[in-house]
Amino acid sequence: MTLTLTPKTEAMLLARAEDEGQDANTLADTLLADLLARAQAEEIEAIRVGLEACDAGRVRPFSEFAAEMRAKYNLPTHLSDEEIFSGEDGLVNK
Repeated sequence: MTLTLTPKTEAMLLARAEDEGQDANTLADTLLADLLARAQAEEIEAIRVGLEACDAGRVRPFSEFAAEMRAKYNLPTHLSDEEIFSGEDGLVNK
């Protein structure tokens, strides 16, 4: 696999690799692996928090959320919640 870095990012990587006495490719692999692991851990934690909120009853009906989003973003009222908030054809996803 080949990754293309911006000149600024490449310069930062090369400088750090030199400072740490490491090969730039090895350092890039380590940094990227750490970043991906942290992101995955954050996603898992967010899911855990969401599930705990559901278990504790800290949820609200979708219709309440939809009404709030309609007001906040001035979404049309003549469309159903499903038409606004669903899939690729939903207005929110465009």
